[in-house]
Amino acid sequence: MKKIFLSISALIIMVSFSLAQEDGYKFTVEKEIKTSPVRDQYRSGTCWSFAGLAFVEAEMIRLGKEVVDLAEMYAVKKCYEDKAEKAVRMHGEFNFGGGGALNDPMDVIKKHGIVPEEVYSGLQYGTEKHVHGEIDNLLVALVEAIIKNPNKELSTGWKAAIKGVVEAYLGEEPAHFTFKGKKYTPKTFSNEVVGINPDDYVLLTSFSHHPFYKPFILEIPDNWSWANMYNLPLDEFMAIFDASINKGYTVGWASDVSEKGFSWKNGIAIVPDEEIENLSGLEQSKWDDMSPSERQKLFYTFEKPIKEKVITQEIRQQAFDNYQTTDDHGMLISGIAKDQNGTKYYIVKNSWGEAGIYKGFFYASEAFVKYKTISIIVHKDVVPKELRTKLGF
Repeated sequence: MKKIFLSISALIIMVSFSLAQEDGYKFTVEKEIKTSPVRDQYRSGTCWSFAGLAFVEAEMIRLGKEVVDLAEMYAVKKCYEDKAEKAVRMHGEFNFGGGGALNDPMDVIKKHGIVPEEVYSGLQYGTEKHVHGEIDNLLVALVEAIIKNPNKELSTGWKAAIKGVVEAYLGEEPAHFTFKGKKYTPKTFSNEVVGINPDDYVLLTSFSHHPFYKPFILEIPDNWSWANMYNLPLDEFMAIFDASINKGYTVGWASDVSEKGFSWKNGIAIVPDEEIENLSGLEQSKWDDMSPSERQKLFYTFEKPIKEKVITQEIRQQAFDNYQTTDDHGMLISGIAKDQNGTKYYIVKNSWGEAGIYKGFFYASEAFVKYKTISIIVHKDVVPKELRTKLGF
């Protein structure tokens, strides 16, 4: 009897384990591109720099170059200073702060060059990780004081004051430095070691409030440099993601991750279809008896793949127009996978350290990427030749 009881118990455990294994998301990687290690922006609003330089580092790998940890805070320093100047020129009618866009690191490389992390960590203020609340508040207050113009004309010292605050926290930028036994400037390091041409890369987006196949300045607060982005219809825009990954190029990705469908804990970003008529196995009466919180839980348990919303150009545009899609976060798309139901996902490298169940990565469904992408940066070569001609580059 004891043996029978043990056998039944073992069977129950095996069945329970089997059912547990059947639940959850199971991904099969179809294409994955090698990237540099995951970094950690910690408590700073500098995802744009981490994402942009992760993209550059991936390009170096693609070109057969040695992986180099590039200094995110060098790009942040140069952008702080350039943004302050623009804010003053705009009399404060400008979004000054720690945020930025995917093009910013490329613009820094083109204008100033870049340096390795070991030369410029940006941690000169007593912390081991990036914590930017104090510096951001100080710089905002300083820029506001300058714009108030209490002397009735701008002094000759305000730019030095901005630079002084930035360097007090991030450190003095190196005019020259030694890397692996050789001397460089930021420009020569960029040219000789990084070895990419910023002009080879383009920004793309997909919004219907501007003409398709034309460049326009996307109206988001963190596009402080007023960068032009080429506008594509949604289907052609999404085709660029796949073309890029399948050719071995990563995609710099700006998106909204403030959605309930984004779960860093579960390593998933999805867009559940919340229409009642699309819910299989759920009776109308049961739905009506549920509280709002119970209904929400049904869609956002992340226990297993569920039906997702069909995303159209109109749905995407409406979310952007209504502030439901905002420019939250910059990341790197480095691969394509499918779940056990055959649904497509993109593999995303984040900049929140090697945390989460996928050690710093997560899976964003195709529906989520369609719905919540703000813009992308890609190499020109991944854009089909006929489309390049149409866009004029």
